[in-house]
Amino acid sequence: MKRAGCLLAGVLSLVLAVAAIWFLSGWWGGANVEEDTNFIVPSGASLTTVAEKLSDEGLIGDADGFLLRAKIFGSSDPIMAGEFLLPAGASNATILDTFQHGEVIRRFVTIPEGMPSIMVHERLMAEENLTGEIPVPVEGSVLPDTYDFERGEARSAVLARMQAAMQNYLAEAWPKRAQGIAVDNVKDAVTLASIVEKETGKPSERRMVAGLYSNRVKDGMLLQADPTIIYPITRGKPLGRRIKQSEIAAINDYNTYTMVGLPKGPITNPGREAIAAVLNPAKTSARYMVADGSGGHAFAETLDEHNRNVAKWFEIRRQRGEM
Repeated sequence: MKRAGCLLAGVLSLVLAVAAIWFLSGWWGGANVEEDTNFIVPSGASLTTVAEKLSDEGLIGDADGFLLRAKIFGSSDPIMAGEFLLPAGASNATILDTFQHGEVIRRFVTIPEGMPSIMVHERLMAEENLTGEIPVPVEGSVLPDTYDFERGEARSAVLARMQAAMQNYLAEAWPKRAQGIAVDNVKDAVTLASIVEKETGKPSERRMVAGLYSNRVKDGMLLQADPTIIYPITRGKPLGRRIKQSEIAAINDYNTYTMVGLPKGPITNPGREAIAAVLNPAKTSARYMVADGSGGHAFAETLDEHNRNVAKWFEIRRQRGEM
């Protein structure tokens, strides 16, 4: 009888040991994550909801078991909302720790310097990992840069960050402007910078181009910037053909071939460097420029010198078979 009791106790101990090992391995052993998997924790979701979602997606074996083990072995820290990467072979313990302390997956969208607002709108609307509708932003209100976002984030939130970045940059840059520049307010600075952005052939020319157009603004000369002809036609998108004489002669609030001074607003979203160039332009007497065949420009102080540069450019184009 005593021997039977000892045997029963031994069996019971073995069963308990096996059960304990099973219970522990169910937390620190591998779950059902067979390959690296992205998992979204919805905003405001509870751990119970997330456990059920994990179970539904086949990433854990049992939601109730996960919750029980999490209560006993896991941290009491709250879980975060967002998209997380669950590595292949992750245990239940790793899954919970990832939601509590891991890095949310960040995605990126790039707005290049000189991208007009209509194309900023198209780029954000085409980003399938963002949600919601946005209007076309005000031209010149977005600071070109690369921005990160979370999957499922509202487009309006991303756009707001882009516009806040522009406001912050202008608030920092405007007080540092050089004395005697051609503009006396931030709006005009962004407008002139948008022309400089579109007319710059090489980054190294920005301050020179800014100096040239600043001289023209101060002298009351026609700016004669081709991108200002195109903007009312395409809202800043490439024209895809040569400008027509009728378009050069068009009278509107943007065409600087038929109006003196700046257009009524920016013609694109200028980058930091173009804005900085307008706020601190090169000291130059140049008032004319034409393409030089290398991607840059030949600058001139007088009309006669400019006409000679134009003749050289036409000769280059003839040699290329463009004329």
